[in-house]
Amino acid sequence: MLLSPPFRRAVLGLVVAGAALLLGGCGGQADGPARQARAEENSGPGSPPAQPPTPVAVETAVTGEIASYYRTTATLEAEKQAQILARVQGVIGSLGCEEGDLVEEGQVLVQIDNHEYQLRLDQARATTSNLRARYDRMERMLAEELTSEEEYEAAKSELATAEADEGLAALDVEYTSVAAPFRGRITERLVDPGQNVSVGTPLFVIADFDPLLARVHVPAKEFRKLEAEQPVTLRLDSDGREMHGTIKLVSPVIDPTSGTIKLTVEIPEYPGDTRPGDFAEVSIVTERRSGTTLIPRPAVVADKGEDVVYVAVEDRAERRVVKVGFTDDAHAEILDGVTPGELVVVKGQRSLKQGAPLKILEGSAGNDASADVDTAAAGAVGRGGA
Repeated sequence: MLLSPPFRRAVLGLVVAGAALLLGGCGGQADGPARQARAEENSGPGSPPAQPPTPVAVETAVTGEIASYYRTTATLEAEKQAQILARVQGVIGSLGCEEGDLVEEGQVLVQIDNHEYQLRLDQARATTSNLRARYDRMERMLAEELTSEEEYEAAKSELATAEADEGLAALDVEYTSVAAPFRGRITERLVDPGQNVSVGTPLFVIADFDPLLARVHVPAKEFRKLEAEQPVTLRLDSDGREMHGTIKLVSPVIDPTSGTIKLTVEIPEYPGDTRPGDFAEVSIVTERRSGTTLIPRPAVVADKGEDVVYVAVEDRAERRVVKVGFTDDAHAEILDGVTPGELVVVKGQRSLKQGAPLKILEGSAGNDASADVDTAAAGAVGRGGA
């Protein structure tokens, strides 16, 4: 049977298409193992890492000394403070100082009008002079037996009374000049010129700022770790400036209410604008350890409730769970997990995982070379790094 030319061309096209599909299927099955082999080859040991290295800064764990501290706050106080009171009645004549002035011991602070007291003193002196003359006559007369023993004793008694009265009058005159009881600074002036004052009226408040004191209360369990002359570090609450003092007094008793012991800390040197009433954080060393493993404090990170340090081992991050002992502002003591000489990651560690490849930058933490580590690490995270 003969087919027409159009029909023959249609059949031939179907045959060619079927053959092509058959050949393509066989080729795909043959190429599958080759593609898998190439994938395995590309993932072999010599291939580039799946993630880029994370830039980090490292420092060496060292052996050193560290201390534990008891920290509390305290209000700075003057070593001595006194309210100066009037000891005689009168009118304020003149002032010898003003608030804020530094005065010396014995310096006159205020003068109370003393005219009346001076007249009383003059009167007492005259009386004493007369009675002393009378006593002298009685003494001579007694020697010549021209007077009795009773008259002589009476003259003697009257003279003693007059001398006492003269002394009191002189003391009142002295009290009209009010002097500083010690060297210090005037913190308050409580009277004005022309003001009438009576005995006991407050005139000034004076305080000795040299040295300043801080009284702190520490738990009784720390008692055996503290002693006189032990150094103390203080930091002003207002601006963070640091001061240094020593323990001068340790109370011999424990407060039964709070279970604490009072310490008096003496601060001989301090910034010029520091005043009593300033607040300060007090740090007292309670224990020191030497020959222990120390690493920079920022190297320790919290991860899932554990203290973790990343150690650089052959340009790979090794995650270590560590046991931390004492810490201070700069260092952490490692009791277990890191040994001296190992390189710990101090910047860039928060983006790390176990086994992550590292790019260790030159320089130490805090230097210019490592100052950009956090930024670089953030870029690595953005590119798919851990």
